Amino acid sequence: MKSTALKSDFILLVVAAIWGLAFVAQRIGMDHVGPFTFNGVRFVLGGLSLVPFVFFPRNRIKDQNAGGLLPSGIISGLILFCGISLQQVGLVYTTAGKAGFITGLYVVMVPLIGLFIKNSRTSPGTWTGAVLAGIGMYFLSVTKDMDMAFGDLLVFFSAVCFAFHLIIIGRLSQRFDTVGLSLVQCCVCAALSLVTALFSETLVLSDILDAALPLLYGGVLSVGVAYSLQIYGQKNSPTSHAAIILCLESVVAALGGWIILDEMLSHRGILGCILMLAGMLISQLYSTKRDPKADPGFKETP
Repeated sequence: MKSTALKSDFILLVVAAIWGLAFVAQRIGMDHVGPFTFNGVRFVLGGLSLVPFVFFPRNRIKDQNAGGLLPSGIISGLILFCGISLQQVGLVYTTAGKAGFITGLYVVMVPLIGLFIKNSRTSPGTWTGAVLAGIGMYFLSVTKDMDMAFGDLLVFFSAVCFAFHLIIIGRLSQRFDTVGLSLVQCCVCAALSLVTALFSETLVLSDILDAALPLLYGGVLSVGVAYSLQIYGQKNSPTSHAAIILCLESVVAALGGWIILDEMLSHRGILGCILMLAGMLISQLYSTKRDPKADPGFKETP
């Protein structure tokens, strides 16, 4: 129904806004703690914020799906862990605005990955969008001396992981309870991040307390609320359609970095951002208009 689709679109728009500002919170938080400590604590907080909802009658897992929830959540959690780890470490070496736009490339990658998964044709719009996004990333991240910042490269690989995560969530959201799936992947990310932090960083309670505000935002809102809303929103929205809306997080990240962190982009960088956003929108709008069922995460409503 149209009202259901509009509700899903609004939910995904809220997710994009939360995630966009999360780049700012992540940058601020790492003034006090390491990237894996930040991710570990925020996913613990995100998981704890979901626990009360598990016991609501409407959120109880159906018997026929309970057996597959744990392995499915572990798989999506592993992919998410790779993405958020690469992104968080990358943010040590780049700005929130640049990270937001580079992360947004996952919306271009979704139909390209679908080309190999489904062995189907990719529309001219997708290729046009991919070329524009690639040129845009060159202007944004590659200097005139042909050097690319280490942080930008890490964030690019995180975008690949997020593309796979978007595709798998597009499938799993049709089969499993929203809160249950989100809770399992939160636990996987929290456990893997904290174990990594124990071996690579120094955990100091006072530092964690100093980062309390960005951790609460990154944990409760960005993880607990936003990832659950993403799963819920994608129940009635094809993956490519969802990707169109979620790509707006890059714009929010750039605005947040400018207003809150006083980050500035060069004229070259601004041109790159414009080309990347244009590529994201062209890639998704064209493919959705031409054939929404070609979407790799599309599920036909009975």
